[in-house]
Amino acid sequence: MYNMLLLALICFLVYFFFILKTWDERKDAAKTLIFAGIFAITFRSFAYEPFHIPSGSMKNNLLIGDYIFISKFSYGYSHYSFPLGLIKFNGRVFDSPPQRGDIIVFRPPGRPDDDFIKRLIGLPGDRIQMRDGLLYINDKPVEKEYVGEWTDKDLPAADAVLKQYKETLPEGKSFLTLYKDEITSADNTKVFVVPQGHYFMMGDNRDNSQDSRFVDPVGFVPAENIVGRADLILFSWSCGYPFCPGRFFLKLS
Repeated sequence: MYNMLLLALICFLVYFFFILKTWDERKDAAKTLIFAGIFAITFRSFAYEPFHIPSGSMKNNLLIGDYIFISKFSYGYSHYSFPLGLIKFNGRVFDSPPQRGDIIVFRPPGRPDDDFIKRLIGLPGDRIQMRDGLLYINDKPVEKEYVGEWTDKDLPAADAVLKQYKETLPEGKSFLTLYKDEITSADNTKVFVVPQGHYFMMGDNRDNSQDSRFVDPVGFVPAENIVGRADLILFSWSCGYPFCPGRFFLKLS
């Protein structure tokens, strides 16, 4: 995103110094830029922020190359809601707790300068565990239905075929998850008891995700580290060109 802003600024400077000839034209252009910048910062901080999916941890629900909108007002605001951390305060204002199953962008405690995107699995006080590739919430297995194979085109052919499951959370929300054929270390974990004021996040691509199962860099995510809820796929480059069929203004549940 910052590369795009830099490119836009360079284009404006070229326009300002080499295309516009009079002082009045340059003054009007500068006013337009200032107002546009104020509007963009306000919109990004308080309403929606664009976000680019950088990794495959949420496949196949979110693909590398998807551009999404994050709702900033869904859970209220923390200092991570604002660009470059310019506004500093503790906790959240206008706080509204997230729901299990939401797809959330957050700053992991071990890498507070980086944005991660995962699905919320564990609420404060929950007991979370993986046993032989099956997710347990409060000692009860999550419903898991095999729906077929899925090929990950970003992986070598030998590792590309994954098993796809439909998982249904206790509250009834369903979504697709991916697993490798073999059981991995991430498929058998200790019991995680989620502390108050924290959340437990997992990637839908269960065997290819740095999430709360790993203390470094994620672990339990403090409420104030939440940036916002993923609401909409705006468009996607995942198929090699913009506006991939079926991935244009796609609402995320």
